[in-house]
Amino acid sequence: MKLDKNARYMESHEWARKEGDVIVIGISDHAQDSLSDVVFVEFPDVGDALAKGDVFGVVESVKAASDLYMPVSGEVVAINDTLEDTPEVVNSDPFGAGWMIKISPGNPAEWDELLSPEQYEASIE
Repeated sequence: MKLDKNARYMESHEWARKEGDVIVIGISDHAQDSLSDVVFVEFPDVGDALAKGDVFGVVESVKAASDLYMPVSGEVVAINDTLEDTPEVVNSDPFGAGWMIKISPGNPAEWDELLSPEQYEASIE
């Protein structure tokens, strides 16, 4: 299992990574591997304001459909439109081209509540 050492994680397998003033969000390598072949993703609209823990979308695979949860509160500033036509990128590059949404964080203190890579890794073993 790969981990992004610059990201923070949720026990529900979403990751969040600070990039300048925004936070990029996706699903972990463990999650994409468990789901198997991702065939569809659904995201919120740019401009939507969501609270930590809110469902921000759905990822569907040949095995299951799973809700996606917000790691931190914020306003959606970008969605990865590429995944509408090529959702399988989530499987091949979950921390890079397979990112899902970018947000402008609403409560920076929530970042400190997320799991470190080491904590996340221990939670799934």
